[in-house]
Amino acid sequence: MFQKFLTWFIQLTPGMKRGFWKWWYNAFAKRAQDDTFKFMNYGYHAPGFNPPLDESDENERYPIHLYHHVATQIDIADKTVLEVGSGRGGGASYLTRYLNPKSYVGIDISETAVDLCNEIHHLENLSFQVGDSENIPFEDGKFDVVLNVESSHCYGEMDQFMSEVARVLKPGGHFLWCDLRPGNSREKTNAHFANSGLQLINKNEITENIIVALEKMSADRKSAIKSRVPRLVRNIFESYAGVEGSRVHDSFINGALIYLSAAMQKPD
Repeated sequence: MFQKFLTWFIQLTPGMKRGFWKWWYNAFAKRAQDDTFKFMNYGYHAPGFNPPLDESDENERYPIHLYHHVATQIDIADKTVLEVGSGRGGGASYLTRYLNPKSYVGIDISETAVDLCNEIHHLENLSFQVGDSENIPFEDGKFDVVLNVESSHCYGEMDQFMSEVARVLKPGGHFLWCDLRPGNSREKTNAHFANSGLQLINKNEITENIIVALEKMSADRKSAIKSRVPRLVRNIFESYAGVEGSRVHDSFINGALIYLSAAMQKPD
């Protein structure tokens, strides 16, 4: 019942939606103020998709897979990269260490998450700062790549976000994206892409890859939630985490939710 109320509440207005998710991610960051949870995404798995990882990164393999899947749609080596919605910084750290961008900046609306990132991620060409997805705090044409991983469903106005992405990209720059969407929103999502002025160069529906990853991570996520979250709200966190049998997991299976990835380019 509470999950249904939250779903209804956050869809009332763009402002309420943005405000709720800002509160939620600040609250989550305050509850887990260590480097145990570097990722919050739903992961990705595909047969034969097995990028080599250091032993210290193995426990986050499937969330890393999602970042790798999205970011390797182009070569980001020696590129200036902006991640919008960088969360707890695990993906930013991974891509900086493994794919060698020239610089990588992560912005997030959660002040607590940004503070945590600056405490636990220390790389010369990686930085984090507070920033709004619908008012990106950088000048026009600054970045070669803008990356957005499983974050845009929290935004109030998708078209405004896409407009900001196009603004801060250099001519010829790329926007790399993935996220979940309602199963009946394919045309709406395509319209957002078309309205941006960016050229769509790749799009994939990866729902099955997400389901497999969620199921592979389910036992570990349930255990982590049980050890950290009060029983009264445990089912909400399990659904948020997409554990097997949760509302989110089952929605991917029955088609109420789908998961998409895409790459777009700003015209020269």
